[in-house]
Amino acid sequence: MRSEVLIRYYVISIIVLVVDQIVKRLVVVNMKLDQEIPLIPEFIQLTSIRNRGAAFGILQNQRVLFILITVVVLALILIYLKKVYRGNVVLSSGLAFIMGGALGNFVDRARKGEVVDMLEFTFINFLVFNVADVFISLGVGLVIIDTLLKAKRGNRKISSAP
Repeated sequence: MRSEVLIRYYVISIIVLVVDQIVKRLVVVNMKLDQEIPLIPEFIQLTSIRNRGAAFGILQNQRVLFILITVVVLALILIYLKKVYRGNVVLSSGLAFIMGGALGNFVDRARKGEVVDMLEFTFINFLVFNVADVFISLGVGLVIIDTLLKAKRGNRKISSAP
């Protein structure tokens, strides 16, 4: 039973990876580079770009560095997930989302040396990102929520102590 619960989080990661890769493939096949397609006018659009760096375009052309960092992060997540998955749905789900998103961008970098980005908020001046980035952000958000909930529970225990 315990390993079945852990497998659930691996499945979540694989689903995130597959969805990310399908969306990226659809963009590559159906859009020209730099093409823009409004989804919700003046809010969000598809913008087909490629990114050889990290967020905000930093560290351009550092493919090997990104691959090494991703391998280390994925290994650490796998180790930590095995320790915390029992009874900790919020943290484990967050780690699964981060792992799936990291795998999605890892596949792009390993295969092509660049990441396919396509989502752009047009109502603010914001970077173009992809589905993997969305899940990494959601995962980080869940990890933060879990941390805040634990801190709140810890403070209650301290304040109720005699």
